[in-house]
Amino acid sequence: MMFCPKCGSLLKTKLERGKTVMYCSCGFSSKNVDNTEIHEKVEVETKEVEIVDSDVEAYPKVDAKCNKCENDKAYFWLVQTRAGDEPETKFFKCTKCSHTWRENN
Repeated sequence: MMFCPKCGSLLKTKLERGKTVMYCSCGFSSKNVDNTEIHEKVEVETKEVEIVDSDVEAYPKVDAKCNKCENDKAYFWLVQTRAGDEPETKFFKCTKCSHTWRENN
């Protein structure tokens, strides 16, 4: 990259009468650009993708009886399904059969 010697801004290129010219918004222009090399470097950061088992649940377990298999443990989470001044809905998912149900407050 080249910078303007007058104001320090980044110089831009344009084609003027068949020659490449470097210019600045302050009025500076450089006619000797033919021997100037322009380099561009793009850095790509790669990250490894972490694979998580589908059996892992991030929700807390509570004591709740499943209506389908009679298991007494379930995961739960809260979702605001109605207006903001209404209580949230509690959802449960059985730890044994994955049956999902909800409880309105």
